[in-house]
Amino acid sequence: MAELTPRQIVEELDKYIIGQAGAKRAVAIALRNRYRRSLLPEEVAEEITPKNIMMMGPTGVGKTEIARRLAKLVKAPFVKVEATKFTEVGYVGRDVESIVRDLVEASIHMVREERINGVSEKAKAAAKERLIDLLMPKEDKPEEKPKPQYPFAALFGPTTTNEPAKTETPEEISVRESTRSAIQMQLDAGLLEDQMVELEVEEKPNMDLSQAGVDINLGEIMGGMMPKKTKIRKLSVSEARRVLEQEEGDKLIDREDINGEALKRAESEGIVFLDEIDKIAGRQTSGGGGPDVSREGVQRDILPIVEGSTVNTKYGPVKTDHMLFIAAGAFHVAKVEDLIPELQGRFPIRVTLESLSVEDFKRILVEPENALTKQYAALLGTENITLKFTEDGIDAIAEFAYESNENSENLGARRLQGILEQLLEEVSFEADTMEGEVVIDKEYVNARLKHHMDLAALKKYIL
Repeated sequence: MAELTPRQIVEELDKYIIGQAGAKRAVAIALRNRYRRSLLPEEVAEEITPKNIMMMGPTGVGKTEIARRLAKLVKAPFVKVEATKFTEVGYVGRDVESIVRDLVEASIHMVREERINGVSEKAKAAAKERLIDLLMPKEDKPEEKPKPQYPFAALFGPTTTNEPAKTETPEEISVRESTRSAIQMQLDAGLLEDQMVELEVEEKPNMDLSQAGVDINLGEIMGGMMPKKTKIRKLSVSEARRVLEQEEGDKLIDREDINGEALKRAESEGIVFLDEIDKIAGRQTSGGGGPDVSREGVQRDILPIVEGSTVNTKYGPVKTDHMLFIAAGAFHVAKVEDLIPELQGRFPIRVTLESLSVEDFKRILVEPENALTKQYAALLGTENITLKFTEDGIDAIAEFAYESNENSENLGARRLQGILEQLLEEVSFEADTMEGEVVIDKEYVNARLKHHMDLAALKKYIL
């Protein structure tokens, strides 16, 4: 785990998320406490559980982004789930234990990518040799031994034959090596990228039953016993190289090691983001029927996962005791106090994220590394158009976004995406016929958004 101080974590989050200092400080402290826990003796560390966080605030103010960026920052397994996807037993919906299984899958993918990157150079070298073999003329390829055809050859071994292996003459070896060298030079020069080759690839039947609630993979169990079904595909050299590098990378990594490390990370570093937690708030009533009847049931189903339990996955049992849970909701109607007391108690840290002001919108438009204005400038730059946003243009966009949120649904920062699409629709459509600089100033904004501004102002007086 990265040894980042809370201050450094907040500074990194500030690069992508404007404002919301309280929420950033809370997650930064929670993350630092994980690092502190890792330095303690095992018997002490086992008793220290994460202080889960409850985020309250309207949509689009940064709740999900804070959690996602936090996980990315420290390379922790992360999964986002919506509480409304779950229902108690007897109703249609997902099983709450799938939260943990999804987190484990994310952890497996993360560790596997790291391992693949670690052996990438070896995989590229091996793939290159195989690519040269595919490009060799048939007469220059060494004779291959026939493969055993019966199903249980993997168990009992191939049948023995008395046919002597054909030996190459020194002249044949010299010709073959010269041909290989010539092909390698052409590959290195990028002259063969579009040439087609025939590649034998393995067909992987989908026999994974985990999505149906059964944590077994028959393909993995039977994979060593049954013959592998393959098919011949015609691919360009550039496509074949990617397939071969993937195959060679898989050969160089240890699946058991990956699974073990992934389970360990999921247990000790995993972050679960429970969105729309307010939608399942509210105690069960005696009215009966309807979608609200299972709300308390869902809370009670989620509770053991948050409290700490063991979930069986196809990779092995996983304990949830030290996973960090971040719950979030708008809480427009329901309150945190409407959750069952047991679940409330498992989220001791509560932070409120504020609605965005005009000044916040201005900063969101220009400051973050992934600011929308920078994204659109980069996109239109591919058409040789320079998009320039003036200060008064940014002010006008920010004010319109704020007014729109005040007079209709509060979409938070997401409001800016729709506004910029409307604002730049003409430029985006005509980009291939334009060139030079397009200046987005206050006059430009007012001319293209005036109709929408008038409608927003009119809504104030419509009952």
